[in-house]
Amino acid sequence: ETFEMLIRLAENYTSTLFCNAYRNMAAEATTHVQEFFTDVGLFVFGADISTEESVNRFFDTLFPVVFNHVINPGLTDISLEYAECLQMVRRDIRPFGNIPKKAIGQMGRTLLPSRTFLQALNLGIEVINTTDHLHFSKDCSRALLRMQYCPHCQGLTLSKPCMGYCLNVIRGCLANVAEVDLHWRGYIQSLEDLSSAMSGTYDIEHMLLNFHSLVNDALVQARINGPELSEQVNKVCGPPVRKPTQSPGCSFDQNKDNQGLKMFSRDSEETLTNRRKEFISHLRLYRAFYGGLADQLCGNELAAADGLPCWNGEDVVRRY
Repeated sequence: ETFEMLIRLAENYTSTLFCNAYRNMAAEATTHVQEFFTDVGLFVFGADISTEESVNRFFDTLFPVVFNHVINPGLTDISLEYAECLQMVRRDIRPFGNIPKKAIGQMGRTLLPSRTFLQALNLGIEVINTTDHLHFSKDCSRALLRMQYCPHCQGLTLSKPCMGYCLNVIRGCLANVAEVDLHWRGYIQSLEDLSSAMSGTYDIEHMLLNFHSLVNDALVQARINGPELSEQVNKVCGPPVRKPTQSPGCSFDQNKDNQGLKMFSRDSEETLTNRRKEFISHLRLYRAFYGGLADQLCGNELAAADGLPCWNGEDVVRRY
């Protein structure tokens, strides 16, 4: 949910940039912004998508809009065929300079660790769900029966098994689960390492919430190089071919968006970094969960406390 909120906020932030600074092309641009952040979400949540291709497609589709409204503005919009030509030549004439390449590098660095982190969480859920339903062997069932119910046959309904006896039986029953312990510890350690590495240049939060700055830099560069770009475009696509329609204005709900952004920046506890650190610190408490399961079960509810009379499998004794 935190990842989803972050992606949504980054999308809103980028759309707000167009509404505030490039209002005349905001309606068209926000469509491409939405498509781009849909791709970001799909990649982070595991879809087989190329981040490089997503970034390139975003700037490809953005170029005709920028050309139409910033580089070579007219009273009406360019034709669909002309827009397609602009998309095709964008990577060759590089109207946005090195910004797309910079964006590709940032996306690759930050999205992959986050995607891996979420996949790792799903793996953890799978392990927990798999070990949640155990089928005990006949030997285990007999040992449990003897430990918990045989004293009842002697009228000893209140007696509990001795701690050592309980541990022997439960450890035997959970031998298969105990084998998970080493791997589970390694899994949690790997999650800790991955979480720690998701900072600095690998911080998805910082990258996404500042993506609008990269887009703004790209637009500024296109505007500065406008005359030169027009000349290059004319050589390949010819002079602009226009259609008798005009782009609608900004339809984006800025007030709702700005409120969301302020809320996000104010509530620092809800940041992805803090949520991740909190989660990892909780997970550390369960590092020895599978190895210490027998001790937990016997210590919490099954066995008698030290010093009290207890059932040893045959009789009630003072000491096991």
